[in-house]
Amino acid sequence: MGVLDKIKSQAHALKNKMIMLHLSTKHPATPWYAKLFIYLILAYALSPIDLIPDFIPVIGLLDDLLLLPFGIWLALKMIPDHVKKECMQAAKDYNWKKKKNFAFAVFIIVCWLIFAVFLLRRFFL
Repeated sequence: MGVLDKIKSQAHALKNKMIMLHLSTKHPATPWYAKLFIYLILAYALSPIDLIPDFIPVIGLLDDLLLLPFGIWLALKMIPDHVKKECMQAAKDYNWKKKKNFAFAVFIIVCWLIFAVFLLRRFFL
């Protein structure tokens, strides 16, 4: 197995885990704190705002390479085993509908605006 095949298989496994996390937020047996944590991880993963900006060489990518996998691992620990098994099975057959989620887009824009207001007040006012 070559390096490219390894990367593809790991990317496929990560995709299945993300779909499983998505499905677990809809499962009634998933605890509320796990759902909240999963939403925070997804918001951080999809948000253009990072703890360490990506344009900083090497260090800028560390949050994506370390924090997100750690957050996914921690979220998986919060979900009960029977929910993980059900959702992983459903994730294998899941047909991802790529619809536009305007509520999430508004959330990201609001986060950017809050961040911009904070920076303006902190450094310019």
